[in-house]
Amino acid sequence: MAQHSEQALGERGLDRRQLIGAGLLLALGVGTPIALWRRHAEGESGSADAGQRALAERLSDLVVPATDTPGALAARVPDWLLLALSHGQAGTGTQPAGPFATVRAVGAAAPMGLGWLDAVGRQLNAMARGDFVSLPAKAQHDLLAALDAEAFKPGNDAHPWHKIKELILTGYYTSEIGGSQELRYELVPGRWEPDIPIGPQTRAFSSDWTAVDFG
Repeated sequence: MAQHSEQALGERGLDRRQLIGAGLLLALGVGTPIALWRRHAEGESGSADAGQRALAERLSDLVVPATDTPGALAARVPDWLLLALSHGQAGTGTQPAGPFATVRAVGAAAPMGLGWLDAVGRQLNAMARGDFVSLPAKAQHDLLAALDAEAFKPGNDAHPWHKIKELILTGYYTSEIGGSQELRYELVPGRWEPDIPIGPQTRAFSSDWTAVDFG
């Protein structure tokens, strides 16, 4: 990823340029991420149990780890993710279909959106043959890389990891940290430059003032 950015999921995390170029564009369709950040700042939290919170933290950290800029944990992305799922963002208002469906007790009050996180957790636990969250970081990374590769094969569009990954990226890049530290922030764009050399350390640009706290 920017040193973050140059490291693919094979080592430290997902390649942030690939994420910005692909996953983040999809994430732009997610409802109102800034409104959810405002709700978070006002003290609202998602309705999740300890296991779901632990999984949200590990997945967020694996997708956007801290390197030369702060990662998802510093940006409070796990909190935002659980809040987004509780509000059914990114089409998570109904449970996953088919083999990914979550078995819910009659009268269960947990938001449907958390079923998408549970579905990912069940698959990772099955791959780990135990508790994914309890594994060493390297083993977690390798299993998530394998799940990511499987989920994004052609024809696997219904895989719940699509939604969770999309929301993690949306939460990060609409946070103050993601919008003003990970991205190269310019409130007012300068002159038009149609041909700019891009190297390994070049950051994507952001002029999204909504993700910046002017204090």
